[in-house]
Amino acid sequence: MSNLDRAPVPSVCGGRGFVVAEPVRELLSPRLVKLGESTEVRRLLPNLGRRMIGAWAFIDHYGPDDIADEPGMQVPPHPHMGLQTVSWLHEGEVLHRDSTGSLQTIRPKQLGLMTSGRAISHSEESPKSHARFLHGAQLWVALPDEHRHTEPRFEYHPELPTVTAPGLTATVILGDLDGSASPGTAFTPIVGADLALSRGADVRLPLEPDFEYGVLAMSGEVHADGVPVLPGSMLYLGCGRSDLPLRAESDAGIMLLGGEPFAEELIMWWNFVGRTQDDISQAREDWMNGTRFGEVKGYDGNPLPAPELPPVPLKARGRVR
Repeated sequence: MSNLDRAPVPSVCGGRGFVVAEPVRELLSPRLVKLGESTEVRRLLPNLGRRMIGAWAFIDHYGPDDIADEPGMQVPPHPHMGLQTVSWLHEGEVLHRDSTGSLQTIRPKQLGLMTSGRAISHSEESPKSHARFLHGAQLWVALPDEHRHTEPRFEYHPELPTVTAPGLTATVILGDLDGSASPGTAFTPIVGADLALSRGADVRLPLEPDFEYGVLAMSGEVHADGVPVLPGSMLYLGCGRSDLPLRAESDAGIMLLGGEPFAEELIMWWNFVGRTQDDISQAREDWMNGTRFGEVKGYDGNPLPAPELPPVPLKARGRVR
């Protein structure tokens, strides 16, 4: 999924001036956002006061939604630039199409990784014949300046490495965790992992002290460093940790997201990540004119028009408001 808000607010993010350089326990509540007629998501990033975690710049959590008699996810063709999208499912299926010609059904615990680079467009939809429940997360990773104009591409990784401990199985989505590395292409020091914990599990997960981290709760109840984290919420942990205590009060699923604090200041508006007002304005114009972003073939519907730009200048200022 992507940002379908018809009146998106520019988000200024990046820069290291507001990175919490020590361990903290900052619980972030979601903002409810409607995507189309049948899907509501919980938006965790960008959040009031917290814009990024490492290079992670956008996080939506959705479901579990009963879509047995519903069309499910229906996201028309729309553009991206300057970022990667990470599609991650716990239940259901999502059919991905993009302007490079990719056509792929993504299923639970499989990585769909799209690098927009200079420009790409894609659509996402539940297949006509789909599972009853849809539950997952959609995440964006900001590309650093030296890679933001790279050629667009899509990667599909149905098998991913795991890290295990008593009561814990961690699937490495992106980057490296405890010596296991994802096959997905990463452009900054980063980690994304899906953790399945059994009730009663009490473990300490190894971390990189130079990374900042957050824990997104997908299901069940987990105490992260002693803080209860319930589904649809996220705990920001700051930097300076060599490990993270986790205790599961029930069978539970969480996502660990982290990375080296992102140094550059960015502007994120609608589905674009840029550095200047001109970056964003030109991308919007190119999308509306049908240039640069290519064509998504096979989707039964029209592309999504871009919203109007806000009347005030867009300026990159940092990680927080």
